Amino acid sequence: MSSVIDADFQAMLAAQERALGGQPAPDINLLPAALVRGGYKMQRQAQDTRAPAEVAARDLSVDGAQGQIVARLYMPPGAATPSGLLVYFHGGGFVIGDLDTHDGHCRRLAAGSGSRVLSVDYRLAPEHPFPAGHDDALAATRWAFDHAAELGADPARIAVGGDSAGGNLAASIALDLKDDPARRLAFQLLLYPGVWPREETASRKALDGPILTRAALAWFDRHLAAIGHPQAHRAMIETRDLSGAPPALVVTAGFDPLKDEGRAYAERLEAAGVPVTQLHYPSLIHDFYTMPDVSPKVLEVVGETVNVLRAAIGG
Repeated sequence: MSSVIDADFQAMLAAQERALGGQPAPDINLLPAALVRGGYKMQRQAQDTRAPAEVAARDLSVDGAQGQIVARLYMPPGAATPSGLLVYFHGGGFVIGDLDTHDGHCRRLAAGSGSRVLSVDYRLAPEHPFPAGHDDALAATRWAFDHAAELGADPARIAVGGDSAGGNLAASIALDLKDDPARRLAFQLLLYPGVWPREETASRKALDGPILTRAALAWFDRHLAAIGHPQAHRAMIETRDLSGAPPALVVTAGFDPLKDEGRAYAERLEAAGVPVTQLHYPSLIHDFYTMPDVSPKVLEVVGETVNVLRAAIGG
């Protein structure tokens, strides 16, 4: 682990500390999910104000597990038809986050890779506990394959991706579909993914924040209600057979409690014979992709991320 957080993120965290005026942060266990969602959206949109406006975007309905759900299709300027397609799942512990909190992030992925991006608004806990989000993600990915022509996508170049909880969804769907000959994923983009390690990792023990605290992790887990569920293996992907999974990029951050499980998952993929690219950023924190206004380091990392994505599924 780097001993120093990126200076710009340090400044952001210090400003947040000053804003509390010496008072402790609100106890997340006392806050309703709707209030946390609203605060997260407001903060992330304030930290991402210069997304590439030239990327066209439109909302559409796609298949969820129990009816239609909303998704947003991004098309970069000059994109070929057909192009590669990234089916994307936002982070937020399966409880918070939406299409708008990750709008700028998806625009940058599309602009940099030259591929279309389909961001999926899967159902959230606690209103829709596990496995609703996983079911929606799987249904939406199948829908993308089955409607590739109308999306302008090449079905041979469809990938899944996500950050944090969305990275869990992407990894889970990559395993769900690995034996589906009609829907062969070309790639999986896993950005600081959570995989529910069977034993608490050193980074989860050592790091209580920033951004992702132990209390927040417990709050997310309680709302999702996956632990002990008969299908819990779909979220706790460390226990699954990874052979035959599509090639992957796994990105981790040095000051992120999820760091060790992400790196261990990448190593397990490699051990299973899956081609894996690992990118680790020692000075960065959890959720950094959605905070590009905070530090120029974010856009530098985005550039490296989209280069790998472009090489995997083309423009």
